Amino acid sequence: MKWGSKPKYGNTWTVVDNLKFQSKLEARRYLQLKTLVAAGEVLKFERQVKFDLVAGIRFYADFKVWWKDGRTTVEDVKGIETEAFVIKRKLFNHFHKQAEGELVVLKSKDIR
Repeated sequence: MKWGSKPKYGNTWTVVDNLKFQSKLEARRYLQLKTLVAAGEVLKFERQVKFDLVAGIRFYADFKVWWKDGRTTVEDVKGIETEAFVIKRKLFNHFHKQAEGELVVLKSKDIR
């Protein structure tokens, strides 16, 4: 989806730290991760990480997080899980779970 286009699922485009986010929820998770980095719980994180799935299908995870305890998680923030996302999550877990860990889906209840 292009920046400024009308949101399909009621999300609101948001800018934080001069970075564009597709939803307020994704922006809140970004701020949480920044706080966790400052607290030393997270070593680093990346945004909009690309994963090739199969037959030219790509999935862009919202965040990849390197935790202090050695774990790495791939996170996607969702208000609504579309049919296309459910398929991409299955493909991600099939092709990338061993190397990256299972895809973590975060909802509004997970992000305060």
